Amino acid sequence: MSKAEDTPMTWVKSSYSSGDGGQCIEWAPSYARAHGVVPVRDSKDPEGPALMVPAESFAAFVVGVKDGEFPAV
Repeated sequence: MSKAEDTPMTWVKSSYSSGDGGQCIEWAPSYARAHGVVPVRDSKDPEGPALMVPAESFAAFVVGVKDGEFPAV
């Protein structure tokens, strides 16, 4: 495994994002693959902090969203 600072974070915006600046997130899949931790940030604040979520937890969250386990806001 490479050192975290050696892995560039190439951010990918959610496919559900639109150009109107709504509620969007970005994640860094290449970093996640290299380190087993998924960086997630607010696309409207790219210089702001990123949440570092364990990959297994992030995968379980995505499955829950797809299965409708979380009510819409």
